[in-house]
Amino acid sequence: MENRTWGDSGISVGALGFGCWAIGGEWRDGDGSPLGWGRVDDDESLAAVRRALDLGVTFFDTADLYGAGHSERVLGRALKGRRDEVVVATKWGNTFDEDARTRTGEDASPAYARRALTASLRRLGTDRVDLYQLHLGGASPEQGAELREACEEFVREGLVRGYAWSTDDPARAAVFADGPHCLAVQHACNVLEDAPGMLRFCESRGLASVVRSPLAMGLLASTQGARSRGATGDIRALPPAWLHWFGRGGVPEPRWAARVDAVRSVLTGGGRTLAQGALAWLWARSPGIVPIPGIRTVAQAEENAGALAHGPLTGAQMEEIDTLLGRQGAS
Repeated sequence: MENRTWGDSGISVGALGFGCWAIGGEWRDGDGSPLGWGRVDDDESLAAVRRALDLGVTFFDTADLYGAGHSERVLGRALKGRRDEVVVATKWGNTFDEDARTRTGEDASPAYARRALTASLRRLGTDRVDLYQLHLGGASPEQGAELREACEEFVREGLVRGYAWSTDDPARAAVFADGPHCLAVQHACNVLEDAPGMLRFCESRGLASVVRSPLAMGLLASTQGARSRGATGDIRALPPAWLHWFGRGGVPEPRWAARVDAVRSVLTGGGRTLAQGALAWLWARSPGIVPIPGIRTVAQAEENAGALAHGPLTGAQMEEIDTLLGRQGAS
C-alpha cells in the first residue's frame, strides 16, 4: 500500500487515516440529543493514537466540534513529541460551548474561521494545520468562495498547508478546488453507498478523497449482526435523519443489515475481518482514497491497520460485490 502525495504540497500520507470523532467523548446538540459516540477512556484514546502511529498510520482527522474541543486536545497530547511524523487535519464552521460540551450553531464568516483556527492550534499544541476543512456541508457557494480566500491567507501566513471542504456535493467542492492550495475533499463513501460522482470529480481535479463513514458508523466493523450499536450518549442510539443505517436504540435498519450480509463473505475472504474488507473495497475503488475510520481503542487501531497488509480487493471481487448489491455499471 503506497503513500499518497497530495499535489505539489509536499504532504504525503499513508493509505489509512485515523478518524478522531469518537475520541471526543460525549457531547450534544442544542436540543440535548447526543452527537458523540458515548463515553470514552482518554488513556485508551491516547494509547490508540500512539499504537496507530507505530503501525504506520500517519494521517489524523479531527474537528474542533468533536467533543466540543476535547478530541483536538486528546490528539494533541497523543502526538506530543511526534508532531513532525504526522499529517493533522481539523475542521471548522460550527460554534460550541466547551464547558457545556454543546453545539450552539454555525458561523461561516472569515473572521470566525480565523478565530477557530487560532483555537484549534492551541488545543492541538501545534503551529500549523496540514489540512484545514470547512465543516459546513450546506454553506453556499458564495460563502465557500469567501472562505477559500481566507484559507489562502492562512496558507500565506504558514498557519495552514492546504485546505478542503467536507461536503458530498461536487458543485460545492469545485468552489474550493479552484483555489491553488485545495488538496482534497472530505466526503462519505463506503461499500454500501458508493459515491461515483464525487470520486470522478476528485480524480479529474487531482484531489484526494478523504473518506468519512468508510465503515458506515460501525455497521461494517462488527460481527454483531442485528444487535444494537447504541448506548447512552451515543449518536446511534438516537440517530438524526441523516444517520439512516440505524434505527432508534442503535439497532441496524433491516435493509442495510441485509446488504451487509449479502457481501460479508466476499469482504471477509482471504482472512480479512469485515472492517478490513470494507477498507479494501475503498482502496480498490479509487487510488486517491484515504479512509478515516473512527478509532477509539488499541484493538480497533490494530484491526484497521491490519488491513494494509491485505491490500485492495481484486477486480473480480469488486464485480461480485456490485452484482450482489444490484448496481452493475454504477461506477
